[in-house]
Amino acid sequence: MSELLWQKPGVAVDPRIQAFLAGGDVLLDREFIQDDITASAAHARGLARIGILTDEECTALCRELSLLSADLLSGDFVLDERFEDGHSAIESRLVERLGDTGRKIHTGRSRNDQVLVATRLWLKRKLGELQAVCRESADVCLQRAEAEAIPMPGYTHLQRAVVSSTAMWWAGFAEAFIDNAVRAGQARDWIDANPLGTAAGYGVNLPLDREGSTKELGFARTQVSPIYAQLSRGKFEIAAVDALGAAMLDLRRLAWDLSLFTTAEFGFVALPPQYTTGSSIMPNKRNPDLVELMRATYASVAAARTELENLLSLPSGYHRDLQYTKGALFHAFGRGLGALSLLPNLLRGLQWKPERLAQAFDDGMFATDKAVELAVAGLPFREAYRLAAVEPLPKAGADPQASLEARVSPGGSGALGLGLLRERLAAITGAG
Repeated sequence: MSELLWQKPGVAVDPRIQAFLAGGDVLLDREFIQDDITASAAHARGLARIGILTDEECTALCRELSLLSADLLSGDFVLDERFEDGHSAIESRLVERLGDTGRKIHTGRSRNDQVLVATRLWLKRKLGELQAVCRESADVCLQRAEAEAIPMPGYTHLQRAVVSSTAMWWAGFAEAFIDNAVRAGQARDWIDANPLGTAAGYGVNLPLDREGSTKELGFARTQVSPIYAQLSRGKFEIAAVDALGAAMLDLRRLAWDLSLFTTAEFGFVALPPQYTTGSSIMPNKRNPDLVELMRATYASVAAARTELENLLSLPSGYHRDLQYTKGALFHAFGRGLGALSLLPNLLRGLQWKPERLAQAFDDGMFATDKAVELAVAGLPFREAYRLAAVEPLPKAGADPQASLEARVSPGGSGALGLGLLRERLAAITGAG
């Protein structure tokens, strides 16, 4: 390992202790180091603006940071066990290439605000990805709702309840993912605050140009209080994971539907072949493994959220406990976005089986229509309810299509409101 940034003369470093302290930082920081480099360049330019660095020193630092970024992408530089973390790797590289100029990069900052700004930039990008995939999923659902309205059973308690349709099913998940896209944007807007320049949580005795770095790094605002910058660590991460979790909850329920609908007992849906796998022993099997893992992924996001919340049982200021927030974030968004990224094409490719859907209707599913029909004719609803239990068929008989057309309450199958959902989706398309 390279010399530790904080190492003091005469104090031996126990490798076992150091390994525990470093934890998984070297591996995790491979995910965050490009954002750390971006923020380091902004910090260097800020130091130049207040005269701490000359223009030549700033240019040299930014050049070497750009080269380091390229070397990381090409594999010519690897963040590995030689370094304590990504921060030390950046500084080590700059000192190796630039000597004392490299040693100036840390003036006016701490690893505390360094990790804050890097993870904040990373989270903004991941929330943007989350919003994009939720928008795309909602769009696919709306396209299919607009294109097909095949009668299908609607269930409560997993029991056949009333007549529904594939269009209603699609519209339900369309609105869900519109809301998820909105929530991802709201979370991104809420955390869009620049912590760079708050140092270890108490500011520094330099007139740092924090507004300049806020503008350069594309933040909407500066996080003013250094103490709050530290208090927000973990809190902002939870907000981001909550937004991800909302989408994962809907993915879990959608996956559950498909898990049921693809069984031989239901047989409502055929999945695209590439979204299923074979059995290692049973030649007759095609298993919905991908759908099942989509269903399972919420557990990883929920676990990350729990880990973040439990890490925050702390007083104000920085504490090393917060190091573990990076792992929770990485695993939540890694698995969550990995699952969600496969959803739009799954939705495009699944095929309904109309003949199996039609076979699933029974007369009892029209009883609610009969009760409403009698109530419209003037009977008190409770009397209509009693009669419909005995004679369930309305005037149209056991006709699923007639039942769907009669459901004219806003949002019902006869008035789906897809245009309103299209308007809501369009309002968030292209958000930053």
